[in-house]
Amino acid sequence: MTQPTNRRGRSRLMAVGAATGALALTAAGVGVARAATTPPALSFVAATSAVTAERYEYDGDVWLSFDLGLHVIAGKDPFEIWAKRTGYDKPIVAEQVVVQNGKKKKVTLPAGTVADFTGLKDFTKFTIVDEAGRTVKEYTTAFCGNTWGSARTRPDAPATSPYPTDCGGYNPFTLGAVWGVQAGWNSSVPDRPFSDGRGDDGFDLPVGRYTATATVNPTYQKMFGIPEKSATVSVAVTVVDMSDEGKGGLVRAKKAEAKELAPADEHSLHAGEGDATRQVSSYLPEFRAPAKRPATLKAAPAGGPKPDLRSLPAWGIDLSEEDGKWYVNFGATVWNAGTSPLLVDGFRRSGTELMDAYQYFFDAKGNQVGSKEAGTMEWDAREGHKHWHFTDFAQYNLLSSDQKLAVRSGKEAFCLANTDAVDYTITGAKWRPENTSLETSCGADTVVAVREVLDIGNGDTYSQSRPGQSFEITDLPNGTYYIQVLANPEKKLAELSTTNNTALREIILGGTPEARTLTVPPVHGIEG
Repeated sequence: MTQPTNRRGRSRLMAVGAATGALALTAAGVGVARAATTPPALSFVAATSAVTAERYEYDGDVWLSFDLGLHVIAGKDPFEIWAKRTGYDKPIVAEQVVVQNGKKKKVTLPAGTVADFTGLKDFTKFTIVDEAGRTVKEYTTAFCGNTWGSARTRPDAPATSPYPTDCGGYNPFTLGAVWGVQAGWNSSVPDRPFSDGRGDDGFDLPVGRYTATATVNPTYQKMFGIPEKSATVSVAVTVVDMSDEGKGGLVRAKKAEAKELAPADEHSLHAGEGDATRQVSSYLPEFRAPAKRPATLKAAPAGGPKPDLRSLPAWGIDLSEEDGKWYVNFGATVWNAGTSPLLVDGFRRSGTELMDAYQYFFDAKGNQVGSKEAGTMEWDAREGHKHWHFTDFAQYNLLSSDQKLAVRSGKEAFCLANTDAVDYTITGAKWRPENTSLETSCGADTVVAVREVLDIGNGDTYSQSRPGQSFEITDLPNGTYYIQVLANPEKKLAELSTTNNTALREIILGGTPEARTLTVPPVHGIEG
């Protein structure tokens, strides 16, 4: 198994790879409900009739910068889909929010419309032919509607969009997602042959001229009211060789595309951890903690809204060897399933690299009603960090088969960030959290106070792939072990329940001292 990498460019992105006709759906169930409603009208458009794709090749590696400029545009009403599963062994049920007589209602989409949390299955079929008319590629992509590049396309469209900026579903333990296109806004259509159109899967076209034809699956044409005459578009593609740009050309191309696709992504799993020159939490008003610690605030209320921290099973687990030592690497997610954000403000002890942390509480209207001491924050000056870490958020342990401690991760402090949309269908979920990366969350060394937030429905994932944070298992005997993800280990944070703070993931170590092996059995039927 592979360890998690970047959130929007992860290696675990799944190829769709099936012909459009493979989507065995019927729109009859939806059509009945639509007879008495006015569903959101969708249009399918190409921004241009011709594009240039830049091809970089260096040292046997190839990168194709490929963008056909395809978009879906919502009509007078938003296009909105809710997808949720009630358990990891249950199918995903998708519903479309439609407007009937001025009121919103949900219409269940046919079973199989959504197979995973990357979007509507087999939404668009692509056929690419060369100058001689030979088909060189044919594939389908999924579509969810959430995108970074969304904007209003007509002057009377709403000024803002409430919908998330990516599809989600990168975490194998995602429970619920909301996808949408604001009325009058556009959404980019994935045009590469994998589920959400991002990442690098070896997609390549030789230098030359091509025609790319994209067609919305006829089932979706009928389901969402896309006119048949505009459901197919063709774009001329010219692939040019950019390899002469020099040895750095390929690297620059990859970095530029990664930045364009996911501006906050290099930190989404805390793998890269921060850049002190880009820390903005002390400048954004919504993330600026007050300069003074609380004096006469009421204590934490006994009732009312509170966060509920829940641990997901470890995932993206793999084995690595470095300097003769063996390590188990893993991703760990703690998410907030409560009725209030987890909001922790840190107040600097003057002249020190330490802050006193306080958790704040709010009523149902969002009014601040109390606070409590919640441990400390500490400045991490190491290269690749350079931000403030909250010290009482989570703990990772490797337990033996009898669930006794075998190895403890050296990761003991955390910069809270909303990296993963775990369940956006729960009440109060924050669909567009601002602090999604270390640039927006954890402050520079020049601040006197810091605010760290984990919003409702969102999870914070750390990739433990560094020695000291991953588990060293060099001298551990072969056998069964459990990776324990433990939220709020010292119970310094007040939450709705602490009974769901622990998650265990079984692993099996084998092999020889020179060649260790790792087996990770599925959990809840999930391989991730």
